[in-house]
Amino acid sequence: MQKYLLSLTLCVSLCNAQTTVTKAFHDPVVGDINNYVSLNGTPDHSSAGANTVFNNSTLTQGGVSPGTYSAPTAAEIGLYPGSTLKYVNSGTTVFYKQTAAKLEITALVTADATINLSANNGTFISYPTNYGLNENDTASGTFSAQGFNGNVSGNINISADAWGTLLIGSKTYNNVLRVKSVQNFAMTVFGFPAGTVVNTSYAYYDSAHKAPLFTTTNAVITIGTNAPQNSNVAQGLNEIYLAVKDIQLKSKFEFYPNPATDVVHFRNSEDANVVIYNAEGKVLKQSRKADEIQVSDLPSGVYFITADKNSTLSETKKLIKK
Repeated sequence: MQKYLLSLTLCVSLCNAQTTVTKAFHDPVVGDINNYVSLNGTPDHSSAGANTVFNNSTLTQGGVSPGTYSAPTAAEIGLYPGSTLKYVNSGTTVFYKQTAAKLEITALVTADATINLSANNGTFISYPTNYGLNENDTASGTFSAQGFNGNVSGNINISADAWGTLLIGSKTYNNVLRVKSVQNFAMTVFGFPAGTVVNTSYAYYDSAHKAPLFTTTNAVITIGTNAPQNSNVAQGLNEIYLAVKDIQLKSKFEFYPNPATDVVHFRNSEDANVVIYNAEGKVLKQSRKADEIQVSDLPSGVYFITADKNSTLSETKKLIKK
């Protein structure tokens, strides 16, 4: 009886295990790729608390939107001191500083604005992060947007406010931890108010995937007397929408040689559209239903390659050009 009760207790404990976001497992490094797709529909973040259900099963797959991590250049480190990591995704570039206890934002760069937080970096996430964490931080620096230049400062609140089961697409993920971040910044020019930035994001982590399974960001930027600019981005790992029949392309797509000098050959591409793009996400080469692609005209460096057939996306992989 004692052995039975012990086994039952262990089973209940494992079934209710909560994910902890740790530096050892979840902290990104140079060369990591988040194999994301954009999501169509309205994300539902209404569930809260312990052992809840995050029901986003109505969201559908959009276009490919991989995020890539690379090392910042010397010039970028000069602009954003302390940066150790650069993340590019869908036209947005984020610079980070990695420490033993945190991943901190040193700068945020978009086509419309640059926020440089080198004076006081802002917390992106702390390690470890468990359910119930509620953390506040301050950040400050400079901004440039729509012809305005000045100072920016504000507060960041990070809370691991819920855990439970994530339903998304046709997939179910258990023991998922949700981390919410609210960044609230005020911009000034020569000491006078110039605008505000409010950025609210949600990230859903589990213990089997390094990158969040599902993320959303809502940004509201107001500059001067201009109307607020509101943007919404929702992304999920591409595996969410892979059916059993799609696994072959996802797992078996191969290319060689790597590093490459002149030509890259494909195996198991299944007449797919193969795309090569740079760390900024710009498409440089495409090969439709072919078994090789010329890369001799590409400068030496690191690139990324994917295969896409009937909306099925392979894992994004790194290609080194000599």
